[in-house]
Amino acid sequence: MNLNLTLIAQALAFASLIWLIARFIWPPLLNAIEERQKKIAEGLAAADKSQESLAQAEAQISELLREARTKANQIIDQANARANQLIEQAKHEAIAEAEQQKTLAQAEIQSATFRAKEELRRQVADLAVAGAEKLISRQIDGSAQKALLDELAAQL
Repeated sequence: MNLNLTLIAQALAFASLIWLIARFIWPPLLNAIEERQKKIAEGLAAADKSQESLAQAEAQISELLREARTKANQIIDQANARANQLIEQAKHEAIAEAEQQKTLAQAEIQSATFRAKEELRRQVADLAVAGAEKLISRQIDGSAQKALLDELAAQL
C-alpha cells in the first residue's frame, strides 16, 4: 500500500465529510442556534419588560396606598369632627333640658308656695274670725281680752 494513496483517500474522505457536514448538517444547526439565540434574546427582553412592568406596578401600588392612607386619615378626621359635633350638640340639648326642668320645678315651687300662703291666709282668717267671735261672745274686760289674745297667739 501506498502511503500517498492512503493519505489522498483519507483527505478525500475528510473533504467529503466536511462537504456533507457543511451542506446538510451545518445550516440546520446554525438555524437552530440562531433560533435559540432569538428566543433567549426575546426571553431577556420579556424579562426586562416584565421587570419594568413590575416596577411600574409597584409604583402604582405605592401611590394607591398613599392615596388610600390619605383618604382614610381624612375619613377618620371627619368622623372625629362629627363625633365632637354630636357631643357638643348633646351637651347643649342636655343643658337646655336641665334649664327647662329647672324652670318647671321653680314654677311648681312658686305654685306650691302660693297655695301654702293662701292656705295660711285662710287659716289665719278663720282664726281671726274665731277669735273675734270669742271676744264678742264674752264680756269685754281687759283681763279676759288679754287671755283670749294669748290663747289666739298660741294657736297661731
